[in-house]
Amino acid sequence: MPTPLDFERMLRESSLRVTSPRMAVLSAVHEHPHADTESIIGAVRGSIGAVSHQAVYDVLKALTSAGLVRRIQPQGSVARYETRVGDNHHHVVCRSCEAIADVDCAIGHAPCLTASNDRGFTIDEAEVVYWGLCPDCSNADGS
Repeated sequence: MPTPLDFERMLRESSLRVTSPRMAVLSAVHEHPHADTESIIGAVRGSIGAVSHQAVYDVLKALTSAGLVRRIQPQGSVARYETRVGDNHHHVVCRSCEAIADVDCAIGHAPCLTASNDRGFTIDEAEVVYWGLCPDCSNADGS
């Protein structure tokens, strides 16, 4: 687990000022991978007290732009955030409870998948979402 000093260093290396809201949001996203914005707001408020929704949204946008967090939004879901960046991993999503877990690349190096026709694009990332039922939902369903 990164320390507060690690988070400070990450912010400074990304040319972002070190502020309490940025530190708290970065910590909350690290501690709660794939959390939605409302969950992050709750964690931040539990950490530093009063903070506006807009402040958290602004921090998430700045951290995402700086490449310190990744925003994902599986179809039909709200935006989620994680601190695992730069490795082009994928996700598995439960159709029932919407739990999300990381899945490493299937094979090879980023972008993991080779397009059959890149249409002239220089591809640097592939986004794959696997859908199914998590173990808890599978067991509850009797599958």
